[in-house]
This record gives sequence, structure tokens and C-alpha cells, in this order.
Amino acid sequence: MPDIPPRKSLMNPELRRRGIYVLPNLLTTAALFAGFYAIVQAMTGRFEHAAMAIFVAMVFDGLDGRVARLTRTQSAFGAEYDSLSDMVSFGAAPALIAFEWAMKGMGKWGWIAAFVYCAGAALRLARFNTNIGIVDKRYFQGLPSPAAAALVAGFVWIINDLSIPGVDVRWYAFALTLFCGITMVSTLPYWSGKDINLRRSVPFMVLPAIVLGYVLVSSYPPGVLFALFLGYALSGYVMVALRWRDRRKTVARTE
Repeated sequence: MPDIPPRKSLMNPELRRRGIYVLPNLLTTAALFAGFYAIVQAMTGRFEHAAMAIFVAMVFDGLDGRVARLTRTQSAFGAEYDSLSDMVSFGAAPALIAFEWAMKGMGKWGWIAAFVYCAGAALRLARFNTNIGIVDKRYFQGLPSPAAAALVAGFVWIINDLSIPGVDVRWYAFALTLFCGITMVSTLPYWSGKDINLRRSVPFMVLPAIVLGYVLVSSYPPGVLFALFLGYALSGYVMVALRWRDRRKTVARTE
């Protein structure tokens, strides 16, 4: 009678480690679904729901990378899948939301602004993928596409919350959409937050600061989120201005 190989136990650590690869990809799929849901809601005129879905996609997009690093389940497939999901959730979805909400009646100017944003997101993601391991990990090169999407979605959300029709602020939406698209392909430095180690102990005051952040966001989500991401979008310009000032001071001292 031939020997029957022993059945592999489900408690085998190697099998558990392989199985957990599904988790970050499930989170990426959730982010993709939120982006798709935002597009559907924009097509049916529910722009506030569409804007909120972009922020939900941001949460899942932030989780999938963290979970993959914490569980050591990074993979080339996951990286590519994440980029494709980002293109839908933070590239196509915000552009279509802004167009359907405010810029639809602007003729060619409306779809040009939407396309500049969409193309900027695609170029930003492609450059990010090719520059991994080359640029300083502490800083992003150009405005990250999730932050750009949050800025557009936050603007849509707050204006809808104020019961102002999108057509009344179409030129503001036009300017903001162009600003986000151009800033994404710029070389401005933006803090990435990747130097934060979740396994390392932090000062006690960090916890009250996090609680205060939750309180502020929950007090008026559309206004606070829009202000936060507007400040982040402007931080790259401020950082460049400060560096230029420091260089001028250094040159003046050497002369």
C-alpha cells in the first residue's frame, strides 16, 4: 500500500502567512468599490454621497498599505492593484464628480479642467511607481492623488451642505480642479508621514491630540476636512518658499 503523504495542517504558520495576503487586497477592493460608488452617486445627482464616498475610499486606501507592511504581506500584485484602484477612486471619480456637479454647463472648459485633473492623477501615480526607492521617503513629489481627491470632494461636500447649487460656484470648482491637477504633477515636496512608526512608543500628549482631532472632525466634517486638505495642499508651496528664503540667507552670508 503506497504511503499517503500527511495532510498539511491548517495551523501551519506558512499557510497562515499565505492566507493573510488576501487582507490588504480586500481593503484595496473596498477602496475601489467606494470610488466606483462615488461615480454612480454623481451620475444620479447625489453629490454629497459621492463626496463622502471619496473619503471612505481614502480610509481603505490608507489601511491596505499599513496592513501589508505590518503583516509583511507586500507583493508586486498588491502594489499594481493599489495603483489601479487609486486611479479610479482618486483620479477618475473626483474629475467626474466635479464635472457633473458644477462644470457640466461650461462647455469645453469644464471637460478640459476635468481631464487635466484626471491626467494629472495618472501621471502622478505613474511617477510615484517609477520613483520608489529613488526619492526621499519622508516626502512625496507632488500633491498625492488621495489628498487632491479629498480637496475636490471636500469642496463639493461643504458647498452642498450650505445648500448652494454647484452651478453658482462653477468657476471656483474649475480653478480648484485645475489647481489640484497641476499640483499633482509638480515637484513640490509634501510630507508623507512614512517616518511614523506605529510600533514605537510615543509621548503621552499624542493621544489627547488624536482625540482632539476626532472631536474637530466630528464637529463639522465637511468644513474641517476641506480646511485640513487645503492646508496640506498649500504646505508644499510654503515649504518651497521657506527653502528658497533659507537659500537666499545662506548666499547672503557667504557674499
